[in-house]
Amino acid sequence: MENVLAVLNLGELAHAFSKMGMFPVFDLAYYIVSILYLKYEPGSVEVSRRSPVASWLCAMLYCFGSYILADIMLGSSPVDYFQHNSHILLASAVWYLIFYCPLNLFYKCVAFLPVKLVLVALKEVVRVRKIAAGVHHAHQAYHHGFFIMVIVGYVKGSGVALMSNFEQLLRGVWRPETNEILSMSFPTKASLYGAILFTLQEAHWLPVSKSTLILVFTLFMATCKVVMTARHSHGSPFALIESWTCHLLFGSPLGCGEEDNHHAPVAAAPSSPLKSKEELSEGARKRKAKKAE
Repeated sequence: MENVLAVLNLGELAHAFSKMGMFPVFDLAYYIVSILYLKYEPGSVEVSRRSPVASWLCAMLYCFGSYILADIMLGSSPVDYFQHNSHILLASAVWYLIFYCPLNLFYKCVAFLPVKLVLVALKEVVRVRKIAAGVHHAHQAYHHGFFIMVIVGYVKGSGVALMSNFEQLLRGVWRPETNEILSMSFPTKASLYGAILFTLQEAHWLPVSKSTLILVFTLFMATCKVVMTARHSHGSPFALIESWTCHLLFGSPLGCGEEDNHHAPVAAAPSSPLKSKEELSEGARKRKAKKAE
């Protein structure tokens, strides 16, 4: 791959991209999309009116949950990241604008699909950096702990998804069936695969530079998420490979790697199956608000 990049003269681009700072533009996009998904959750708007403190804590978990969980795993203080005042203030400002901006103007702007697609792409840039940083941090603490590197990188990339049940408790909700380990979304799966790739690179078992891997994996993640968001899809590009792998290694029926919808009755199928989980939650919230009126 390095030879290909050399021929295309992309080696310097990859290096410059890997050194590019994330604050404030990319981090801002990350916070906007994260808190936007929080607002899509059923009951989140009601919680923001009833208990702003609980809503703010949920927003901070959505933005910084990966840092909190990774710090706990590596023996650091779970509040260590909160020393970065600029990040906390920026995320708090985004939370306030999304939930309390008059006429919902800020929310309508960032939820507008063309704008949202750009923000989603920028968020994936941050996700890949966090995976790479998590693996590197674990490598420094446990030089030969390859499984630890994978786990920490996975946690850094998965964000609040792995803490979703705890975050739900802050909103007064208990839905154990939404455990991310039981039903992984595409970003969570991709974070795991990315953590494995960055661990192989850190151990010098993958013959590519870190900057190259960051560029290539970022392009893959951003492309997949933009296409999935534009199509309102929550499928996974790994579905076919996972299906055959599960079938060969674990004897599972073909299709185990795809989104599992067999628990839902056929007669109760949604009218728009291509809508994402976040958009379905947003639709349910709007219908509830209309009934209340």
